[in-house]
Amino acid sequence: MKNRFYYTVLGILLTIGLRAQHSFALSDSAFILDGKPFVMISGEMHYPRVPREAWRARMRMAKAMGLNTIGTYVFWNVHEPQKGVFDFSGNNDVREFVKIAREEGLWVILRPSPYVCAEWEFGGYPYWLQNEEGLIVRSKEPKYLHEYEQYIKEIGRQLAPLQVNHGGNILMVQIENEYGSYGADKEYLGVNRKLFIEAGFDGLLYTCDPAGDVRNGHLPGLLPAVNGVDNPAKVKQLVRENHEGVGPFYIAEWYPAWFDWWGAPHHTVPAAKYTSRLDSVLAAGISINMYMFHGGTTRGFMNGANYNDRSPYEPQISSYDYDAPLDEAGNPTEKFMRFREVIAKHLPVGTTLPDVPPVKPSVFVPAVEMSMLGRLLDVLPVPVRSEKPMTFEDLHQDYGFVLYRTRLKGGRTAMLRIKEVRDYAIVLVNGRQVGVLDRRLRQDSLSLQLPAGKVRLDILVENLGRINFGPYLLKNKKGITDKVELGGEELKEWEMYSLSFKNTDGFKSLASSEGGPVIRRGWFDMPVVADTYLDMRGWGKGVVWVNGHNLGRYWNAGPQQTVYVPVEWLKPTKNEVMVLELLKPEVKELKGVEKPVLGGE
Repeated sequence: MKNRFYYTVLGILLTIGLRAQHSFALSDSAFILDGKPFVMISGEMHYPRVPREAWRARMRMAKAMGLNTIGTYVFWNVHEPQKGVFDFSGNNDVREFVKIAREEGLWVILRPSPYVCAEWEFGGYPYWLQNEEGLIVRSKEPKYLHEYEQYIKEIGRQLAPLQVNHGGNILMVQIENEYGSYGADKEYLGVNRKLFIEAGFDGLLYTCDPAGDVRNGHLPGLLPAVNGVDNPAKVKQLVRENHEGVGPFYIAEWYPAWFDWWGAPHHTVPAAKYTSRLDSVLAAGISINMYMFHGGTTRGFMNGANYNDRSPYEPQISSYDYDAPLDEAGNPTEKFMRFREVIAKHLPVGTTLPDVPPVKPSVFVPAVEMSMLGRLLDVLPVPVRSEKPMTFEDLHQDYGFVLYRTRLKGGRTAMLRIKEVRDYAIVLVNGRQVGVLDRRLRQDSLSLQLPAGKVRLDILVENLGRINFGPYLLKNKKGITDKVELGGEELKEWEMYSLSFKNTDGFKSLASSEGGPVIRRGWFDMPVVADTYLDMRGWGKGVVWVNGHNLGRYWNAGPQQTVYVPVEWLKPTKNEVMVLELLKPEVKELKGVEKPVLGGE
């Protein structure tokens, strides 16, 4: 009876709280919440990068550091993976994410524009947009605006009722995203605003841009937030110049660290470099959103990539630790504690911060013997046949791998050239690996020594992540995007096998032949179920699944050397681990470690 009474009262109180009306407005110098000045102390955290079961725990950490607000993007390619097919279930339940924030006493800054950047595949755009002939993203092109409208209306159905002016906890909603770094079409920005309002986002809207791009990216009438600047005088100057001489003032992205990409060093920035800056911003009454407060993990194949005319293709790693205040596993760092001390100085009189929740335990998993399930070539589906190679998009495939196969006459040595391979190709002759081509290194050719007789040529191409920033968003098709030549002669008559690996069901009944990329499986028990890390040093390149969850990529190119396994997806006995190993089929042992290795050590 006591428990029933408790939950009845709790339910009544929550219902009253959910219906409570709040007001949120702009004054010339401050945000006004319920009639009083309010400084947003916000941290970015993305729901797809954190297990749903851990959302609440991460938000409690945010409260303990002193945050009163959570910022998050909304990811179009997560919610509409195929045209007209929407998904708000499981880890995609952004509405539940916002509701949990409210229950934990946190406001939300919502960033649902179709383009997010975010080191995320295609900057958040769904791959299938590239199959719409003539469609131009971030423009007034009609096909794009049609798909944009369908998407934002679905997001509005989920989230518009949770705005503060409807009794919810969403304070502001961002249109577009750093558009000033891409273009300067105010009419296009006006269309964005119109679509948002029609979708139900009728509260406060704003734009955000880096300092040098605010003039291009802001829309008159909306608050222009700034990114990457923390000098209070500069922030106020930029906002006033673009907002009729007044505030309020909001740093929409403040970077106390940075992200990593394959083949580059792990980025870290000491807390001491940023504590005084945070202090000065809060002392000036400027609202701030730290990007990131908690990065989490970009699991599966959802990482993006950078590319421009001056630098090579740079796909991002799976860990999105970001050297953030809360690490990849959700534990407080030294940066967390130092920022907490700064924030505590600026709280309203009489306010105290909650205790910092204890660090989660992490355990060591003993070495796992990984038995051979079979070669990747053993799980090939029914092929699609074409005279010329087809791209992932032609095959209506979003992520993963495509195997391209043709047959040719052997008994010669010749130069193989793949024009525009995207992004990583493993070349096999009669099932034996003979070389790789890596877009990062601008490789497109290798010499082949073909045995006599009829030869089977296989080219396994991995999509390492579509470009998420810059002028090449519309040049993002994957696979073999032009042609293959051998000795200067174009090869034709191809079979293409789609290997998207949306789950591991196809791994269950394989032969155990050796050679080429392989799939291995093992099992481990956990007397103490806790976070752990898989040590991929000694392996080559591939993908890891645990209990059916795709944990992301590993690669001996570094810097990331371990794969994080969250406690929420583990159990006491018979945890299944599967590895797709592309380069070192002979490796048979998988070791665990208690701590992440995100550098090259």
